[in-house]
Amino acid sequence: MKNIEELIDKLHLEDLQNESHPSIFDENEEYSMLIIRLPVITDALQVQSIGFVLTAQNSYAYNKDKKIFEELTGAFEGPYSIIDKFTDRVLKSFITYQDEIADMEELLYKDNFRNDFMKNWLALKVDILRIERILLRAEITLKSFIDSFSENPEFPINKYIDIHEHIERTMRSATLQLSKLDYLYNFYNAKSNDKMNRMIYFLTIISAIFLPLNLLVGFFGMNTSGLPFTQGSAGTYYVISVMLLLFGAVSIVTMNWRKKVEK
Repeated sequence: MKNIEELIDKLHLEDLQNESHPSIFDENEEYSMLIIRLPVITDALQVQSIGFVLTAQNSYAYNKDKKIFEELTGAFEGPYSIIDKFTDRVLKSFITYQDEIADMEELLYKDNFRNDFMKNWLALKVDILRIERILLRAEITLKSFIDSFSENPEFPINKYIDIHEHIERTMRSATLQLSKLDYLYNFYNAKSNDKMNRMIYFLTIISAIFLPLNLLVGFFGMNTSGLPFTQGSAGTYYVISVMLLLFGAVSIVTMNWRKKVEK
């Protein structure tokens, strides 16, 4: 009887050795190969693939560090135990993303968002999109695996369905967080646009007040003869008085216009 190393196809062995191979289930006459790739959520998002080979009597996990097959307990219990622990870690660690988005949301509501909002938003968006894509592939692969062995009386279908449900739940949570990020982006844009509009509005008022004054100053600054108030010693005071009157008139008109707009 062939040992497991002799039994495995060369291409399948390369897949098992790949650190980040996508989730896949391949059923053959002599053995079946299952690779589950899940996100590893720490300080930086990474991915990890765990590969298994299942025969009629035994199951094996491929140890990428030692480059050997390690025999597991039972044909199905061994893979279940490893995948279950891995899935639980993903489910629990994804809470860090939920907390970070909740904090971001709270700051926006308090109008206290940071200058690096867009940088953090984009980083979260990219990570969660990647997590969702990885989990979707893992969910489909695990579903194929369950369907393939569902008729086997030794197959612990309820346990694998539980794993499938955990992956599906995390994927739904990722989809929800993506929707939240889209909402926060729209809210942030609305806030930014509102601040920009207020700034433009303020500049418009300033321009409306000082534009006539600039026109008056330019008029009396011309080097031409016959200008008003040039023949007496009090001409400068007259010009200042006219400017103050004009400033007051423009200010009153501008304030009345502002009140009408705000109504």
